[in-house]
Amino acid sequence: MSSGVLHQPVSLPANQPKQFYRGGEAIAALRGGTSGDFGPEDWVASTTTLFGRSDAGLTTLPNGVLLRDAVEADPTGWLGADHVEKFGADTALLVKLLDAGQRLPVHCHPSNAFASSHLNCRHGKTEAWIVVGTSGADPTVYIGFREDVPAETVAEWVATQNTQAMLGSLNPVCVRPGDTVFVPAGVPHAIGEGVFIVELQQPTDFSITLEWAGFLAGADAGHLGLGYDLALDCVDRHGWGKKLDQLVHQTSEKWAPSVDLLGHDADPFFQADRLHVEGSFALEPSFAVLVVLEGSGRLGELDVRQGSTVVVPHSAGELGLTGDLVAIRCRPPVLSTVEDV
Repeated sequence: MSSGVLHQPVSLPANQPKQFYRGGEAIAALRGGTSGDFGPEDWVASTTTLFGRSDAGLTTLPNGVLLRDAVEADPTGWLGADHVEKFGADTALLVKLLDAGQRLPVHCHPSNAFASSHLNCRHGKTEAWIVVGTSGADPTVYIGFREDVPAETVAEWVATQNTQAMLGSLNPVCVRPGDTVFVPAGVPHAIGEGVFIVELQQPTDFSITLEWAGFLAGADAGHLGLGYDLALDCVDRHGWGKKLDQLVHQTSEKWAPSVDLLGHDADPFFQADRLHVEGSFALEPSFAVLVVLEGSGRLGELDVRQGSTVVVPHSAGELGLTGDLVAIRCRPPVLSTVEDV
């Protein structure tokens, strides 16, 4: 039940739980801070922990309360009554800034059905990447097998850690700012060095790491405790080589007050739009995460500028975003598209 408190948008500091891979300089440059070793991910407005950890990854609000606990105490105020009816005190969203200082390993994520059956969780981990910066001569992401791959072949690659075969089986896509990549659960992928993204995902830290050698401590760290015989059942082994246009889009040429970045395929999982504000723009009531990429202004009574990350409660109501700025707005699923569980 809502407390009746009218929550206001909250500006959040960086939240960078230590990872196994390098990166973070682009996050520091955006925010105007300094980069730490192995801080390539900033978990924004996170109510999700790293897999197997009790608190790492959780966002702490400026008043010292965990966002997770604040939402549990007043889910309707934070999320809205319709969202709570579908998800309870669950934001159904995790947003990250991710700066790949090295290539990530080939991996994939379980679907809702797999997570429900084997991980006791309603959420799998469909995700999407919004490219906001690149560095180096050839910033590349790898997405989906080029052609159908038999299950026994995938199992052999993983057992022998045939990195060359795994990476070579994927579709390489050279990216630039404005590109978006939708990554359905199960689709194997890797993000290359020099790619800086705003990432939206379902609120879990479930990864099946096919290519663990040189990245993780050992094979046991790569299968979520399920064993690879079971874990590999979640891999989408279909070929995506002829249908990459379903996953990858260029949006930088689109210029409007609000540009939909992900389309309807993403609606059951999350929503994202890029806001171009020159003067003022009205935001409808919604739980949201705002990442300011350029410029400065005000969100309601809150000053924002390049690098600001803000969590917006539903009970803040309609808000004016004013100034001269570009921002990414991330929101939970479109409720009418979400299947009941």
